Amino acid sequence: MEILRNADVRVRQGDLDIDAAGLAQLVPGAAAIIADPTVPISDVVLDAAGDELRVVANIAVGYDNIDLDACRSRKVAVTNTPDVLTNATAELALALTLVAARRTTEAEATLREGRWQGWDPGAMLGLELSGATFGIVGLGRIGRRYAELIEPLAGEIVYTARTAKPEAEESLGARRAELDEVLSSADVVSLHAPASAETEHLIGGRELGLMQRHAILVNTARGSLVDATALANALESGTIGAAGLDVYEQGPDVPHELLHAPRCVLLPHIGSATHTARNDMAALAARNALAVLEGGEPPNRVA
Repeated sequence: MEILRNADVRVRQGDLDIDAAGLAQLVPGAAAIIADPTVPISDVVLDAAGDELRVVANIAVGYDNIDLDACRSRKVAVTNTPDVLTNATAELALALTLVAARRTTEAEATLREGRWQGWDPGAMLGLELSGATFGIVGLGRIGRRYAELIEPLAGEIVYTARTAKPEAEESLGARRAELDEVLSSADVVSLHAPASAETEHLIGGRELGLMQRHAILVNTARGSLVDATALANALESGTIGAAGLDVYEQGPDVPHELLHAPRCVLLPHIGSATHTARNDMAALAARNALAVLEGGEPPNRVA
C-alpha cells in the first residue's frame, strides 16, 4: 500500500471476505486489480472493471484464479510474484515432511488430551528420513529449493518434470524419471507442479497405489493436483504411510474425509506465510501493477 500511495495511486480496498457481488462493485473504472489466489478474475469481473483496466497483478506464483484468455482478449496484462516466496514454501514442504514422517501432530494430541501413558517402545513409530529416497514432482523454483533443503538427508533424489534439469542433476545428484517410477521408488513424494487441466488429479487412486506402504505424500503446490477422496481412502486402508497438505481443491473448505483420515497433517495454506515472503509478495505485486500503468514492461508478466 505504501508503494502505491507513494506513486500517487488512488486505492480501493476490499475485505478478505469480499464476495462476487462486492468485487463487481469495487472494480468499475479501475486501471489495475491486485488480487490474491482466492479472487476469481473472470469475464464478469473484467466486464465490471471496464475499458480502463490495464493489468491484473496476482499476489501468488500461481494464477489459475485468472482467466488468461479473457485478459488477453481485452489486452489486460497479468502478472504474478515468483521467487520471493520460494524459500518460505519450500521450507514449509520440509516442515510437513518432517511432521508427517515423525507423526508429531498425532503425538502432541495424545499428550495434550491426557492419553500418554509413558514411554512405549512400539508407539508412534515413524519414518526415518536419513538415507531416504525423495521424489519431487515438478523441479521449478520451489521444487528445486526443496531438493536443496532435503539433499543432506537424502539417499537419492528422483524427480519428474516436463524438461530435464541438468544443473540440478549435476549439483544435487538428482535423477530424472517418469512419474510412475518416482511414485514407486520414493519414501517421500513432494508435489511442486502448477495447476492446469493436465495436472488435475495428477495423484489419484492408481498413483497412490504405486507408492510404498510407508511412503509420505506432501502437497504445498495446488489442491487440484490430488484426488482428496482417493488420498483419504489410501490413508484409511494403509496404502500409503502418511500425508502432509497445505492446499485443497476447494479451499478454505477442506474435504470431510481428509479431516478424519489417519496420519494426515493439515495446514491452512500457510506456505508463503512468513513476514519476509508476504511483504515481498505484496511489494512485487504493486511494482508489477505500477510498471504497466507507467507504460513499461512488468517484471513478472505471465500474459
